[in-house]
Amino acid sequence: MEQSIPVVDLRQFDDPDGRAAFVKKYGEALEDLGFVAIEGYGVDDALFAKTYDVFRRFFAMPTEVKKKYEHPETGRARGYTSFGVEHAKDNAKADLKEFFHVGRALPASDPFADKLVPNVWPEEIPELKTTCDELFAKLDEVSYKCLQALSMYLGASENYLRDMAVKGNTVHRFIHYPVCDGFDEPGVMRAAQHEDINLMTLLPPADESGLEVLTRDGKWLPIHAIPGQIIADTGDMMSRLTNDVIPATTHRVVNPTGQPKPRYSMPFFVHPHFDVVLEVMKECLKDGETPKYAPINNHEFLMQRLREIGLKAG
Repeated sequence: MEQSIPVVDLRQFDDPDGRAAFVKKYGEALEDLGFVAIEGYGVDDALFAKTYDVFRRFFAMPTEVKKKYEHPETGRARGYTSFGVEHAKDNAKADLKEFFHVGRALPASDPFADKLVPNVWPEEIPELKTTCDELFAKLDEVSYKCLQALSMYLGASENYLRDMAVKGNTVHRFIHYPVCDGFDEPGVMRAAQHEDINLMTLLPPADESGLEVLTRDGKWLPIHAIPGQIIADTGDMMSRLTNDVIPATTHRVVNPTGQPKPRYSMPFFVHPHFDVVLEVMKECLKDGETPKYAPINNHEFLMQRLREIGLKAG
C-alpha cells in the first residue's frame, strides 16, 4: 500500500551526505500539511508488538480493575482514563475510546522531578512498566532527531527545539477504541476532529487504519497504517512557536465500516520542559511581520487546553 502523505527515511538524517535533503523534504511536508511518515527510525517492530500485547491485556481487564488506576485529580496526566471521558475541543460528545498515560520519570535529584506527575503501574501486569520504559526511551530519541531537523529547516540553531523537549513533560498515550454502540450516532466517532496540543506527536504503526487529516482544500485524506512507518505531526505549541509557519493540522479517527474491529494506537506526545515559554521564533517572522501569539508558559497553555477537552476540572 502506498502512503498518502510524504515519506522520509530518518537514516538519511544520520548521513552527513543526506542530511540536507532529509531536512528539506521533512520540513516542507510539515509546513505544507503538518503530517509526514517516517521510516528508518530504529525501533524494533517486536517492541511495538510487545507493547500492544500488554495493553490489550490491560484493556481486557474488568472496568472496576482498570478504574483503580484512574486519577482525575491529576488532570488524568498518568494512568487510566475511562471510556467516554475525553471529547474534542468545541465538541460536547465524547470520543469512543479509553486510554492509559505513561509519562517521563526523572531522578529525585532533578529540579524538574517534583513537577512531573508520578507514573501509575498496574500491579496485575508487572511487565507493562519495563516495556513502556524501553519504548519511551527509544521514541524520545526519535523525537529529538525530528526536532533537530525541524530547527534546521526553520533556520534556527540545530538544538533549539530539541532542547525544549529534553526533560519535557512528554506523555505516551495507549488507546483502545472498542467495538461499541454509538458508531451510527451523528457527530460521534472514535476521535472527533481536533488538533494536537503539544510540540510534536509520533504515532507508531496502529493495528488498524482510521486516521484522517484535513487538507488545505478542506478534504479528508486517509493516512494508512503501514508497518515500518511512524506518522509525525505538529501541534498547537509548534504552531504558536512558528507563527503558524508549521501548522497544527486538524485530524480525526473515523469509525470502522463493514465488520467493525477494535483499534489500538499509541501516540507519543512530545512536550517541552516546564520552564519553556511559547514565544514566536524570530526565524519565523518576515520583515515587518508581528507575532500572532503573545508569549505564554507551555504548562499554563497545556492546562487551558486540558480543561477544554474534559481532562481537567475547572
